[in-house]
Amino acid sequence: MRYSFDVLIVGSGLAGLTTALYLAEQRQVGIITKRALLDGASDWAQGGIAAVLASEDSIEAHVQDTLIAGAGLCNEAVTRHVVSHGPEMIQWLIDQGVAFTRDANHATGYHLTREGGHNQRRVIHAADATGHAVQTTLIERVKAHPNITLLEQHIAVDLITDAKLGRVGKRCYGLYALNKVDGHVVTIAADSTVLASGGTGKVYLYTTNPDVATGDGVAMAWRAGCQVANMEFIQFHPTCLYHPHAKSFLITEAVRGEGGLLKLPDGTRFMPEHDARAELAPRDVVARAIDFEMKKRGLDCVYLDISHQPAAFVREHFPTIYERCLALGIDITKQAIPVVPAAHYSCGGVLTDLDARTAVAQLYAVGEVACTGLHGANRLASNSLLECLVFGRAAAEDILQHPVSTLPALPDWDESRVTDADEEIVISHNWDELRRFMWDYVGIVRTNKRLERALHRIQLLTGEIDEYYKNFRVSNDLLELRNLVLTAELIVRCAVLRHESRGLHFSRDYPHLLAHAENTVLTP
Repeated sequence: MRYSFDVLIVGSGLAGLTTALYLAEQRQVGIITKRALLDGASDWAQGGIAAVLASEDSIEAHVQDTLIAGAGLCNEAVTRHVVSHGPEMIQWLIDQGVAFTRDANHATGYHLTREGGHNQRRVIHAADATGHAVQTTLIERVKAHPNITLLEQHIAVDLITDAKLGRVGKRCYGLYALNKVDGHVVTIAADSTVLASGGTGKVYLYTTNPDVATGDGVAMAWRAGCQVANMEFIQFHPTCLYHPHAKSFLITEAVRGEGGLLKLPDGTRFMPEHDARAELAPRDVVARAIDFEMKKRGLDCVYLDISHQPAAFVREHFPTIYERCLALGIDITKQAIPVVPAAHYSCGGVLTDLDARTAVAQLYAVGEVACTGLHGANRLASNSLLECLVFGRAAAEDILQHPVSTLPALPDWDESRVTDADEEIVISHNWDELRRFMWDYVGIVRTNKRLERALHRIQLLTGEIDEYYKNFRVSNDLLELRNLVLTAELIVRCAVLRHESRGLHFSRDYPHLLAHAENTVLTP
């Protein structure tokens, strides 16, 4: 099976859908997604989108909050560019029909909440399920558009580049993808390809991310010749629900923004001892504080308590969290919520410019897969969806500047020298080992020895996986594992190069901050 599009978008999160909708009036667009359209991190986003909407707020204040959270590594020009376009992108979502939570008493007409690291209420939201409200609205638009073709249950195998075609140059022509329904690899040609494939959270044992977050875009871009940057900066969200039946359920930052307090099992607070901003400190500070208290006291979890707020207030502001916790026997209007840190967001990724272009011609990266310079060493809460919107539009606008070119003939995927896998158990064992040692050795607190151990194990796993990949037909699990182990290697290699503690990267061997902030850039 073969497909051909003017633009191919890999991923169906907010970044991908935004790009598609801005392109669709003038281009034939294809979207491939590993599972169904809603099965990504954007749909899980609870808190909201940060943008300057209130008269008492300012672009400068949002910029400064972002720069402070980013610990000296944010690109200030990129930060100003993104923040300044925030209000118009929110208006675009409203025009698409997104039903943000209203507040008749606020001049904007909308309720704005405040999250850690923000000095103003500037997070617009749809109760505590903002991502779902945005995604379902945009998916309706995408499905209704005649120029957009949706290929669900298709996982990308690898990008098709000049190198793969034996040509001189560094250009992308589309990709190969596995149709998970019939098991065949299809060829998808495209004049422009946009990676909007999300993050890398499943490289860790504990994560708030959906199962699809396996670093596919970063790994494919690296194999295609793109630079990656700042992969050591993995944001661990401080408050993931701790419960045996609550896999990956996030307790939004906004709970602390609306007065939630972090407590030890005996009910005493501990954040004021770690930071003057207490519960409203940036995520890296809060995650390290919780990690410290848990290890110091031998705790399985700590507790987030918002039960001192009126019950009606809690149910109105956090209906999704209230219902989910209640189903597990926790009434958050009366009880504290057991929480632990979990891998949440990758601030690094494929290096791009302001137009979302990578080092490979006609290959773009938008959303969490990209490293744009906005987040620096630590992402400010609710800036991620804003980045998806601004760079999704930027990629579309750049693509529309150029006419569609004629593509060379692309060869079909060659399966002539492979057989069906004999033992799938190899994949599941390697997957489990990778995620466990990444959690143990490359987690919230790192050391040189831990990083060395992780890199050694990654090298052993890489050899096994490469041999498996060469000899057996590809499967969804094999492709994800192949991408995960490469992503893990890039994370560790970046971490080894950073001889300081900055933002989300904390090393016991290098506990101090260097005077000059530098990005960690890897080149294939």
